[in-house]
Amino acid sequence: RHGEASDGEGGGDTEVMQQETVPVPVPSEETKQPKECFLIQSKERKENTTKTRKRRKKKITDVLAKSEPKPGLPEDLQKLMKDYYSSRRSVIELEELNLPDSCFLKANDLTHSLSSYLKEICPKWVKLRKNHSEKKSVLMLIVCSSATRALELIRSMTAFRGDSKVIKLFAKHIKVQEQVKLLEKRVVHLGVGTPGRIKELVKQGGFNLNPLKFLVFDWNWRDQKLRRMMDIPEIRKEVFELLEMGVLSLCKSESLKLGLF
Repeated sequence: RHGEASDGEGGGDTEVMQQETVPVPVPSEETKQPKECFLIQSKERKENTTKTRKRRKKKITDVLAKSEPKPGLPEDLQKLMKDYYSSRRSVIELEELNLPDSCFLKANDLTHSLSSYLKEICPKWVKLRKNHSEKKSVLMLIVCSSATRALELIRSMTAFRGDSKVIKLFAKHIKVQEQVKLLEKRVVHLGVGTPGRIKELVKQGGFNLNPLKFLVFDWNWRDQKLRRMMDIPEIRKEVFELLEMGVLSLCKSESLKLGLF
């Protein structure tokens, strides 16, 4: 009996031990896989997103920061025009965009102030403005990227403009109809503004480009992101649309000169 009891007890112990040491079922590969795949994918996505973001940041400022400031040249404008219209026009139409070298004024060498640059390209300004009597027009138009920049340019050209009448041609705080009334009311010699608003005034018949003698682009100035006006896609688009509204034909007839300040 003692032996049986001990056998029975031993058997019981073995049974308990067997129960205790039963291995926990290992999850199959199929169960593991989705979890592992999910973790790997999210990690890869995170890395890819970080890399993409880094590349994008580089394009905005770093590339422009590395490009050395250099004066705008006629061929720069011609190249931008061809690039812009290449997908929209035929080869023959692209050739029509070529402007004669004679329609371009001397480029700014980045050392001149706006007043000194304008005096250089237009030495007979006083005589020219005295003979100007047409309303709804200007003799000289300066095109820039923003209202803030337009105000800076107006302040910086005091020495050149003298008694000339100047009009602000931008959208900030000024309605189109207000500008139309001002242009109808008096003779204006100089206009400073953005391509979008100038284009709108021409469309509405409130601004006539034909008497225009000088069109100057604020070409070399850079904003906080180091972009020039033609580096900003929406500004570049509006500039080309403005050029198509009679500016190119005036340049070809050599009645209008283009300057890149």
